[in-house]
Amino acid sequence: MAPREATRDGAGGGQDVLRRAGDASVLILTSLAGGSRHGYALIKDIKSFAGVELGPGTLYGALDRLERLGLIEALPAEDRRHPYRITPAGVTALRVHLDSIERVRVAGRLRLGLGEV
Repeated sequence: MAPREATRDGAGGGQDVLRRAGDASVLILTSLAGGSRHGYALIKDIKSFAGVELGPGTLYGALDRLERLGLIEALPAEDRRHPYRITPAGVTALRVHLDSIERVRVAGRLRLGLGEV
């Protein structure tokens, strides 16, 4: 199946395509923004920076979804490992999503009287 174009999904148009993709997708893209990784390395990296341990079903379901959206791509296998990397459309989608949640974070802190820290 060919990847869907990011612009059609909103990644190129400033819309937050990751909002409906789920937290696992955001964690995976964040991990891959630091370099290509295979499944087990993704699980370990995500656990280290987010304190979240994704199960294999969640991980591979999200990887499949991200690949179909054209936000990541599979690289040639290394031994039995299958690494992935973030695509330019994935970088754009992650930036848009992070900007969106940053606006929510700031608004929430201000409304709680915590200031814009």
